[in-house]
Amino acid sequence: MAHQMAVESSRVTGDVIEAQEFPDLARRYGVRGVPMIVINETTEFVGALPESDYLAHVKEAVSGDGDQSSRESRLELV
Repeated sequence: MAHQMAVESSRVTGDVIEAQEFPDLARRYGVRGVPMIVINETTEFVGALPESDYLAHVKEAVSGDGDQSSRESRLELV
């Protein structure tokens, strides 16, 4: 879903990182299952979620500063 969002908006970037190939990143984020989604370094969850739950996590991550129009959302799939 992160990639779909990135295609739709230039304010969203999505990265896929293979935990086996990048063990340092896997340790940094404490990957214990896949997919592990990290949003703006503030919100994370593991596993495939229904779209409504996924979007709730995205909204939670970008609502922190009250000015969503100027904040870039970065979604990383690990």
